[in-house]
Amino acid sequence: MKFIIPQNYNFKNKVFGILDYSTIILNIIWYLVIFFTFHLLFTDWNIKIFFIISFCLPMTLFSIFGFYGEPLFLVITYLVKYLFKPKLYLYKKF
Repeated sequence: MKFIIPQNYNFKNKVFGILDYSTIILNIIWYLVIFFTFHLLFTDWNIKIFFIISFCLPMTLFSIFGFYGEPLFLVITYLVKYLFKPKLYLYKKF
């Protein structure tokens, strides 16, 4: 059986067909930073769990449901580039 794949088709390697590897690495780094920060700051487990969930859940949701299929790592790099070099031109219409 032969499959015809168009030449402009882009294969994206994803874990379980949902998340690409750069997003997973970024998420793991974020989770570790949040976990160790709150582990050092608080001793009560209820407070730790509350803060870890409240800081990690939005990142996870953005990773899964995302920005129209754009990897989260690229979105963050675009935002950082824009913050350092904004090229926004406003024109007034008279």
